[in-house]
Amino acid sequence: MTLKLFIFDCDGTLVDSQHTIVEGMDHAFGVHDRKRPTADESRSIIGLSLPEAIAKLAPDLSAADNAAIVESYKDFVIAKRASGEAIELLYEGAKEVVEALAATENVLLGIATGKAYRGVLHLFDCYGWHDLFTTVQTADRAPSKPNPGMILQAMEQTGVAPENTYMIGDTSYDMEMAVNAGVTAIGVNWGYHAEAVMREAGAHHIVDDYPALHTLLARFL
Repeated sequence: MTLKLFIFDCDGTLVDSQHTIVEGMDHAFGVHDRKRPTADESRSIIGLSLPEAIAKLAPDLSAADNAAIVESYKDFVIAKRASGEAIELLYEGAKEVVEALAATENVLLGIATGKAYRGVLHLFDCYGWHDLFTTVQTADRAPSKPNPGMILQAMEQTGVAPENTYMIGDTSYDMEMAVNAGVTAIGVNWGYHAEAVMREAGAHHIVDDYPALHTLLARFL
């Protein structure tokens, strides 16, 4: 029996977290009297780790100023979670598909996300998913996308070969990371980057909803 590793991005793939991220970026830049990014600009960097995301939004910042905005963003999001306001709603069909895949004998599930590890634990707390994912790769434990480090670490931890590994995400960063790691890149069409952008970044497949994703993944089993 050949093991298959299905690695999911979080923001824009499993959960719609754009409102917290946009609000957090607006707050963090405002605290430091910097030009606030537009909502579209903030959505465009979802998936990157925080330092890289802020550098993309404001490339002229010094390292110290970048770090200060990172900390203000973290403080905002942590406080929002603590107050119960940081609701990350699963996309329609995500719960059913993830749990069905986790119950499939030769399937291992992974996470590769721009979130910090504590952000993933919060997601797992919300949906009771602590036992479903064999490997969890986060921005504070691996290089930022599109570096292949997250996927390479996931394959090393699980022992699954590149030809049996699939990266599922909603951004060009996910697709580029998958290509860089030599695995199959699957784009989802309900997140934060357009289909054309994902295809240009190397997506091998694009799906429009979770039932279509489940059907596609079943073909690989």
